[in-house]
Amino acid sequence: MKVSENHQAYWRKNLRITGILMLIWFVVTFVVAYFARDLNFTFFGWPFSFWVASQGALVVYVVIIAFYAHYMNRLDQEHGVAEEE
Repeated sequence: MKVSENHQAYWRKNLRITGILMLIWFVVTFVVAYFARDLNFTFFGWPFSFWVASQGALVVYVVIIAFYAHYMNRLDQEHGVAEEE
């Protein structure tokens, strides 16, 4: 089975954005949380390290999901594979 050039371009863009978003997820989950221990000041009444680990990461995860959904909808329309509504 031969894959069209359009499908290959679609898949390359999909893999690139997925890789970038996974890198952001990794940095937020492991790198920021690891170094947050050294942040010793209060933020809205809580230690900043606690806020980063419990609240900030969740906000970033929701933003990642929303961005990916928006980007993929636009990419689907660009390459003619969008679902009909």
